[in-house]
Amino acid sequence: MTVPLSGVPLSGHQAVYQALADAGFTDLWSSEVNGTDAFTPLTLAAAWQPRMRLGTAIAPVFTRGPGLLAMTAAALAEAAPGRFQLGIGSSSPVVVGDWNAVDFTEPYARSRDTLRFLKAALAGETVDHDYGTFALRRFRLERPPATPPQILLAALRPGMLRLAAAEADGVILNWLSPADVQTALTETKAAGEDFEVAARIFVCPTEDADYARAIGRRLITAYLTVPAYAAFHRWLGRTEVLTPMWQAWSAGDRKAALAAIPDSLVDDLIVHGHPDECRAKVESYAAAGIKVPVMALLPTPALESGGFPTLIETLTDLGARG
Repeated sequence: MTVPLSGVPLSGHQAVYQALADAGFTDLWSSEVNGTDAFTPLTLAAAWQPRMRLGTAIAPVFTRGPGLLAMTAAALAEAAPGRFQLGIGSSSPVVVGDWNAVDFTEPYARSRDTLRFLKAALAGETVDHDYGTFALRRFRLERPPATPPQILLAALRPGMLRLAAAEADGVILNWLSPADVQTALTETKAAGEDFEVAARIFVCPTEDADYARAIGRRLITAYLTVPAYAAFHRWLGRTEVLTPMWQAWSAGDRKAALAAIPDSLVDDLIVHGHPDECRAKVESYAAAGIKVPVMALLPTPALESGGFPTLIETLTDLGARG
């Protein structure tokens, strides 16, 4: 499950983590956009819920200095030995440039260089090297983790997918349907059998299809108008179905952009329905090759009106023991 959950303060997540563990969830994965940072919710989970695996999806490679990123990852790996996976990625020009005042340049090269640096640093090596996009002089972690975390790379298109296969311990996918999984994984065939494959899957557990599709359309316009995601879906073969939305969005007509998204596309990319139906579709991602299907819980009418007890009930229904 993606954490933290909306509407619940971090101080209230101990009960959430307990409910998720009891429901059969095995992993807690954070994100980092403009809410909490990627590491604080997992640090709480490391202390509160020692049964769960933890992962970041993702920590941007631009917004922290390389040394600070290594120190933060090492600290969490020490707090949750053997249970933490570090997911990194380039993020986006808005997050990196507009919100963090860092130049978003050469995202592929910066991701490659950060991956190589982290592998060395988290293994306890002294790093004195010019990687190209940054250079470090004699950096060495004072507290290298006894169990270095696996490092996963967020990837969408062939170049980054092949980089993940060649140099990372796994890949993190996003915004794709079960039918798209093998298209993406075709580019990672060079990886070994232990290569981890995670994907974030948006889940709206309601039988009110109109409500779920309205939420889905808003998400699709927010994400798939970002150049990297637009290029990803062109590569997946969705140019024809998404062009009307892109054209309306470019013209500033947000209402027309929403209306241009067909139900079939929402149903491909957003899991919705009764919790049993949602769980079955998430399992279809696993059948397609996703080893770590990470749900991201979306609001529903019941969640908006039912409060914390309804949230816990929903998590239980979505879980493997639901």
